[in-house]
Amino acid sequence: MKESIRLRLDISYDGAEFSGWAAQPERRTVAGVLTEALGRLLGEGTPLGLSVAGRTDAGVHATGQVCHIDLPVDAWDRLEESLVRRLAALMPPDARVRAVTPVPGTFDARFSATFRRYEYRVADTPWGPEPLRRHDTLGWARPLDLDRLNAAAAGLVGEHDYAAYCRRKENATTVRAITRLDWRREPPSPGSSARSEGPGAVYVATVQADAFCQSMVRSLVGAMLAVGDGRRDPSWPATLLTLRERSSEVTVASAHGLTLVAVGYPAEAEYAARADATRRLRA
Repeated sequence: MKESIRLRLDISYDGAEFSGWAAQPERRTVAGVLTEALGRLLGEGTPLGLSVAGRTDAGVHATGQVCHIDLPVDAWDRLEESLVRRLAALMPPDARVRAVTPVPGTFDARFSATFRRYEYRVADTPWGPEPLRRHDTLGWARPLDLDRLNAAAAGLVGEHDYAAYCRRKENATTVRAITRLDWRREPPSPGSSARSEGPGAVYVATVQADAFCQSMVRSLVGAMLAVGDGRRDPSWPATLLTLRERSSEVTVASAHGLTLVAVGYPAEAEYAARADATRRLRA
């Protein structure tokens, strides 16, 4: 068997024109364009063992996505100094590999991860999102209140069964541990002050957990927005944590406001132990 080396790839993409991360027949996906570019460099059909930290849905963006591949050592020796530059020439402008780093074979982009961090952007300005941010910011027609958004968020932090906010998969747990969930206010447009008086603002939710189930972040955001604009009480999102099936009362927020911004990993010596623990938990 040919000797191989494991590589960590740090990736960014604008999800607007992608049908998500995972390769799908007849659909344009991030994994698809990455695999195609690597195939042109290494030869079509070269086994890569591609694995990703978070399989983002259609329309979701990333500035901090991580995946790993296994490359023959001779290919890495040939491409080490130029791989990032060559991929930039072969991949479309809405997907970039920003770094390629050799890692131990025990590293697993998915199972070794200790957390995923997302941000969700919402603008309640009367004119909608700024044109240059239209792909990553949701326009909201009702005025939002930062204190109400954060009050709703506080009740959702911790380890809970988030079945009310997830698309359940057979034999998969919906228990997750959210370690951070909060909102901040940003200026509505370049050059304006976050504290200035004016019509509307941009609100950014940051949510971090060990992992997320499908549609979980967007469902949480949808519930908190109903609180932020006054339609629901701040305690309402937390009351749904008692449910053991998806709640029909929760509106799933649009995919385009969501961005995967970071994935965390332990020290190298802990990669294997973390991966084993995650596999046991998810099983």
